[in-house]
Amino acid sequence: MKRQIKTLLLLVTAGFLFVGPVHSKERINIPLSFDHYYTYDMVGEALKALHEAYPEKTQLDLIGKSEEGRAIYGLTISNPETGPALKKPGIYVDGNVHGNEIQAAEVCLYLADYLLGRYGKNPEVTQLVDKKTFYVVPIVNVDGRYHFFADPNTPSSNRSLRRPHDDDRDGLVDEDFPDDLDGDGNICQMRKRDPFGNFKTNPEDERLLVRVKPGEKGEWTILGNEGIDNDGDGLINEDAEGYVDGNRNWGFDWAPEYVQSGAGDYPFSGVGIKAIAKYIIDRPNICMAWDFHNSGGMYLRGPSNKTQNEFPRGDVEVYDYLGRQSERITPGYRYLIAWKDLYSTYGDVDGFIVQLRGAYFFCGELFVSASESFKSREEEKRAKPESGDDMSAYMGMGGRQLERLQFSDNLTQGELYKPWKPFKHPQYGDIEIGGWVKMSSRLPAPFMLKDLVHRNASAVIFSAKQTPEVSLEVFEVKKIGKDLYRVRTRLSNTKAMPSMSYLAQKVKLYPKDMLTLQGKNVEVVAGGRLTNIYFNKVEYKKYKPELQFTFVPGFGKVEHQFLVSGKNEVTICYVSRFAGELKKTVALKEGSSF
Repeated sequence: MKRQIKTLLLLVTAGFLFVGPVHSKERINIPLSFDHYYTYDMVGEALKALHEAYPEKTQLDLIGKSEEGRAIYGLTISNPETGPALKKPGIYVDGNVHGNEIQAAEVCLYLADYLLGRYGKNPEVTQLVDKKTFYVVPIVNVDGRYHFFADPNTPSSNRSLRRPHDDDRDGLVDEDFPDDLDGDGNICQMRKRDPFGNFKTNPEDERLLVRVKPGEKGEWTILGNEGIDNDGDGLINEDAEGYVDGNRNWGFDWAPEYVQSGAGDYPFSGVGIKAIAKYIIDRPNICMAWDFHNSGGMYLRGPSNKTQNEFPRGDVEVYDYLGRQSERITPGYRYLIAWKDLYSTYGDVDGFIVQLRGAYFFCGELFVSASESFKSREEEKRAKPESGDDMSAYMGMGGRQLERLQFSDNLTQGELYKPWKPFKHPQYGDIEIGGWVKMSSRLPAPFMLKDLVHRNASAVIFSAKQTPEVSLEVFEVKKIGKDLYRVRTRLSNTKAMPSMSYLAQKVKLYPKDMLTLQGKNVEVVAGGRLTNIYFNKVEYKKYKPELQFTFVPGFGKVEHQFLVSGKNEVTICYVSRFAGELKKTVALKEGSSF
């Protein structure tokens, strides 16, 4: 604890890169600024400021609290003057389920700030807020975000929910975290001179290492992250916070630890995850969801693993339409299938939302490290495809490590990389500490942040525009006998998403949309789906013809025909979980106008 307090003081007094002031009560101005990252406390203040600035369009909910008692907030954005929030298509957006993936929360904040700030100024945004409801949860793992800023970390550490766990089975819990040995607020790498080591100095830049070839003499051994043997068991950094992955702990297709790391003891053992799941369940109008992570530049759709089987063709067409447009919005990102193009997961939010709630879903993996470019035009032409992934580059071993270092030198004036400096280690003796700092590698530098958050928020906005918008038309009332009328209706959808996903229909997740015809002193003699208007072909329903179960495809229509006996007015009602409610009243007489 003393070490953490000392580090926090260093961050505040030194104005450490990217974080900005960390005071929880700092005044947050509207519109929000996206040239820096927000701490956990600042995100909470920003949500409160947005709600105070736009009280008529927002509702700020305390979803629940975390393992360490921190608040998880959700901001609802909707125009109550155009109808209740739950009666409109809902778009759910969250981020920062992993503690270190902080730019995900910035995307959520930007989306909320943009929708509210442009309302009444931009016609498309205004129409969107009038017609839809947005549920924005910037931080899922609130403890993780807090500790990522407040404590020393690597770019990849502090992902877990804060659930104590005895990782090394010594009877102690979370007693051997990495240690910030030089007190700079980062957990960097340790290296030691060793003629039998696997690395040598990179001849192009002495700050970097390259692997030795077989038979070649080594110079260095990499000892891993900064740390000491806190518990005296001969190991270093082996028992940090217990690893429960907030995206492996959901209550659909969960698998235990021996199948995948981070699953937790049982589904929804994470108290914050359980609270967010209830928040989602309580909002059955959610038909589109986004969950933002970092890094890699990907828009991932399910299935999460092969055993879940491919989605129905109609849903795949919707995903393809949204995913390919998202690629255009964010150059360098790829639209992929999670299990097929990346890896399989179990118990993730994807499966919960798609398979149990019937919504469409994308996981947005933010930031492409190749955007940290430092090439001349000639070098760009000669460039080969990247070798090594983002994390190998972070370790100083990827194909782009030299270019990334030059990017740091020339675009952040060296603030992404800590030069190696000597240190006397209690176990290893004379070593050096250096390498990529906490706010690097998986995160864009602040000057790149605005472009990232705007493009990804725009991908969300495009998908929101494609949630179902259904209109009801009574296009014929015709007398075909004594007091007997033929009433024809048309439900049309101008957007890509159907009023009910094909998967939800396949597994009968919930009832289909309902179309009813009722009136005083009238009887619906027959009713059914009109399949061919020219030859009067109708799939009549045998029982209760006044009630038709239906759905409206994306960019499509569905027509129904009712045979009605009577002379009065009839009311046609359409009720949909995702497309809202519509109603029309017409008179049963020849030549009725609509």
